[in-house]
Amino acid sequence: MSEQKKLDWSGKQLSSLPESIDKLSALEEMNLDENQLAAFPDNIGQLTHLKTLSVYSNQLTSLPESVWQLTSLQTLNVAQNHLSALSAGIGNLTHLRMLDLGHNELMVLPESMGNLHNLAFLYLSNNRLTALPRSFSNLGNLIYLNITDNQLTALPEWIGNLTRLIELRLYNNLLFSLPESLGHQIHLKELHVMNNQLASLPATIGNLTSLKKLSLQGNRLTSLPESLGNLTSLTDLDLRNNKLTSISASLGNLRNLRYLDLRANQLIDLPTSFGELKKLEKLDLRWNKLSTLPEWIQRLEQRGCTVFHVELMCLHFSRTCCKFKLSSLRS
Repeated sequence: MSEQKKLDWSGKQLSSLPESIDKLSALEEMNLDENQLAAFPDNIGQLTHLKTLSVYSNQLTSLPESVWQLTSLQTLNVAQNHLSALSAGIGNLTHLRMLDLGHNELMVLPESMGNLHNLAFLYLSNNRLTALPRSFSNLGNLIYLNITDNQLTALPEWIGNLTRLIELRLYNNLLFSLPESLGHQIHLKELHVMNNQLASLPATIGNLTSLKKLSLQGNRLTSLPESLGNLTSLTDLDLRNNKLTSISASLGNLRNLRYLDLRANQLIDLPTSFGELKKLEKLDLRWNKLSTLPEWIQRLEQRGCTVFHVELMCLHFSRTCCKFKLSSLRS
């Protein structure tokens, strides 16, 4: 019986594992990334000391039931395979801290995943999910949740139960709205919801006072709630490629804001409160409908902030040219 604790067979072009794999009964870590594995032997379930199993980028279409006997697992990575379904047995892996199911072909997830109470990191990106199991509301220890590049049209109200979340990634879905309960995630530092179908934001978003990065580009937003001005920890706000016609003056309260991207909206003016954004390092106003240059922009530039605006740059250039021509004529 081998006492080997770590096995790294990554990138070995393996198409199968030896039947004798169960002889490595002391194994705690097994890395099989970037091979050609299409299946596991059933006896893999005998590696009961295994804490980390990584099979990223293989050819797996299913997992044997014996995998769910590996109840010591803390990390399971089966990303970038061809999994189309998961057994309810996954709920047996109650010691999991990190689970990566990304880049597969999953359309539904088993309700038993709600038993994974110790889960802190959950990756579900690039699948075919249209909904999430109700039992996910029990995953109260999650701090990172990635559901990008799926087909979600709505986020359930129970998402507010995940109050320990620090980072939530939802981009490249079909979301039409965000639930009011999102405001319960008071520890959230990053919220990425770009490239969805959002037409508005819940007023409760203003409760996310720990938020540092908010990415909303590529939606259908026509206005923003006043409460957005409560996000005084925010450093990065991306609103490009929406349909905003005006911006709330409350955004002038974002005293820690460093980057503000308003490109490709329909803005015709800007609130004077923007001149109070003393930590702003970059303001992008290109491709809007602004016709005049607010005087506070010059103040921002004098403080070292970079301001981009194609039309106003052209207008400024034209005025400079006119002044140059007049001075040339006079001389």
